[in-house]
Amino acid sequence: MTALSVLDLVPVRTGQTSAEAIAASLSLAEQADRLGYRRFWFAEHHNMPAVASTTPPVLIAAAAMRTSRIRLGSGGVMLPNHAPLIVAEQFAALEAMAPGRIDLGLGRAPGSDPVITQLLRGSGTTSDVEQFPRHVQDIGALTSDEGATVRFTSGGEYTVRATPAATGAPEIWLLGSSDYSAQLAASHGLPYVFANHFSGQGLERALDLYRSSYRPSEEHPEPRTFLTVNAVAAPTQEEAEARALPQLRMMARLRLNKPLIALETVEEAQAATIESAEQQVIEAARSRWFVGTGASVAAEVQEFATTHGVDEVMLSPVAGAYEAEPRDAAGGRALTLELIAGAS
Repeated sequence: MTALSVLDLVPVRTGQTSAEAIAASLSLAEQADRLGYRRFWFAEHHNMPAVASTTPPVLIAAAAMRTSRIRLGSGGVMLPNHAPLIVAEQFAALEAMAPGRIDLGLGRAPGSDPVITQLLRGSGTTSDVEQFPRHVQDIGALTSDEGATVRFTSGGEYTVRATPAATGAPEIWLLGSSDYSAQLAASHGLPYVFANHFSGQGLERALDLYRSSYRPSEEHPEPRTFLTVNAVAAPTQEEAEARALPQLRMMARLRLNKPLIALETVEEAQAATIESAEQQVIEAARSRWFVGTGASVAAEVQEFATTHGVDEVMLSPVAGAYEAEPRDAAGGRALTLELIAGAS
């Protein structure tokens, strides 16, 4: 059977505080651990009213203290926003906290708008998109036992380690939704994740490029990949469709460049007037989502994995919440994970 994992954006709904949203996501991580999910990753997004996953390393550390088995990671750290040494130090520390359970997913996109990108770079010298391949290599070296070596033009050398005495290293994954990331992962002999939950376009081509041009590495002699999907499960199809609507409307706002707001409750989404352009975006997105009962979604995920030749699928549980549901609980997202795991 296909292994299941979880991608979490720490959604913030109407009337919910950041503290409540984070509490809900940490409880979701605990549940995923109990249910046997393989990994739980936090995304990196900035200055979005509906998303509180701004700092994956902090969230991973909190989740590590509340779980015992599940792998924890970033889906992903947007490397152009950060100095490679800082990322390496953060994840080396996480690996020391939860040995053998840390994944470092790296992305090339900034994860926000140009203003936020400039603010993120305002505190010192950071990386940029053009340097992404080299910085991926740097992080791998910095988190290894040997560390990285800086060679001076005068002939001297200087060794840099992300942590003084590492006994293990986080597993590095490259994330993307384009040919570029697939080819880069293949050339570096790294595992690769296609962000199907975000785009879905070019999936077959990216997988073919990755697998056909893969160069084996010592750590990964064979190509290794999994896919992400948006999923909503509920006791009935009708409830699942209702819980999917708030995130679908949020997706439409993003695609149509409308002002962003906190995630609507199910009642707010159902009461809203949906314009023609918005409806087109919603229908296009919904066609790629997995929405239904636990049994139907589990079967669709299994078929999807088989079709694309992967042994793991990462679910982004995008179920919205009803107004009466507690603001510090994961609600429909927790229900999604429970029902799919129970039917898998």
